[in-house]
Amino acid sequence: MVRKPIKLTQKAIDRLKPEASRYTVRFEGTPGLELRVAPTAVMTFSYTYRTKQGCRERYTIGRYGKVTPDQVRGRIKSLDGRIERGESPQQEKRGTRATGDMPTLKGFVDGDYGDWLHLHHRSGTQTSKRIVRAFDDLKNTPLDQITVWLLDKWQSRRLKEGVSKSTIRRDLAALGGALSRAVEWKLIEANPIASRKRQERPADERNRYLSTEEENRLRAVLDDREAALKARRVRYNDWRSERHLSAVDGLRGKFADHVKPMVLLSLHTGLRRGELFSLRWAAVDLCRRNLRVLSSASKTARSRDIPLNDEALSVLRSWKAQQKKAHELVFPSRGGLPFTTIKTAWSAVVKDANIRDFRWHDLRHTFASKLVMVGVDLNTVRELLGHADLKMTLRYSHLAPEHKASAVAKLVGNE
Repeated sequence: MVRKPIKLTQKAIDRLKPEASRYTVRFEGTPGLELRVAPTAVMTFSYTYRTKQGCRERYTIGRYGKVTPDQVRGRIKSLDGRIERGESPQQEKRGTRATGDMPTLKGFVDGDYGDWLHLHHRSGTQTSKRIVRAFDDLKNTPLDQITVWLLDKWQSRRLKEGVSKSTIRRDLAALGGALSRAVEWKLIEANPIASRKRQERPADERNRYLSTEEENRLRAVLDDREAALKARRVRYNDWRSERHLSAVDGLRGKFADHVKPMVLLSLHTGLRRGELFSLRWAAVDLCRRNLRVLSSASKTARSRDIPLNDEALSVLRSWKAQQKKAHELVFPSRGGLPFTTIKTAWSAVVKDANIRDFRWHDLRHTFASKLVMVGVDLNTVRELLGHADLKMTLRYSHLAPEHKASAVAKLVGNE
């Protein structure tokens, strides 16, 4: 979606707000310059031009905040000069073999690939940081020198350091995405990760979900936490009153803060953490009892609808009613931006509830497991979870033993 042109000033750009889907802004008097505004509030400048050979190219200048409007003007002036001399800035930035300049892994991830990630992936910043952090000893290696042998050595070292196999798989997947893009951009001939044997997921892949007793303890701790927070705010207002100070408005509404409504909503919708953090009121229809996960917020880049049951609907209605001012995000942080973590509060809740080996993502497993155990078919569970492939959902199939039993029972009498 392209908006009408604005002035290339800090004041005009600061007025732009993130929306549920990415949109593009152009600038008065600067043809070719665009600013892409992502739902995560990341804003990235790019410049589209034609080379002297007539090829249309887009050059990513950088993110707003790291580059100022004045720096953007200077960069465009420099680019125009290079284009006039017959150069191809974008091809040179990619470091093609024609220039003999092969980028290192860190140079590629911090540069052109990082810019591409920020434009096309919601979690682009985290992915680029993950690659550089996980492959620190390979960061100065030219892309065409990253081999299967080097990756096998890296994996062996990580295993000896006690890094889990699942973490190693995710690290390699992130690197594989970068190297696949390098192949598409003709920087390297082949992706070495594709040459390695894909590590098989363990047969006993994690599927941790809450038992009835654990869920009861979790809810009790959430209630106790709410009561403690509200009591503390009452004491604070009493303290202010004794000093003839105005009371602080922190007691209105059903919930003391965002933690309990986040947990309850996750238990009843199976939202991924990122989907929950980026959820906007525009995607919630309280009248039709429906929540839509937009493709821009989904891990699989596909939108899906999740019906709201009574408790989920009650949570959202109560939470919306107590918000002091209208906000696009359902759960805005104090700065008004999406949360990036609630690890501290969540760890304390799980510890107080005496629930061991339980991560936030396991709330999603609990949602799916409970659906299967009450007889919901796996394809419906797949649709609700937003799995691209039924194979991902099959991990829950063992929770419906009565289906297997009924299938085997049909053999009786057919002999």
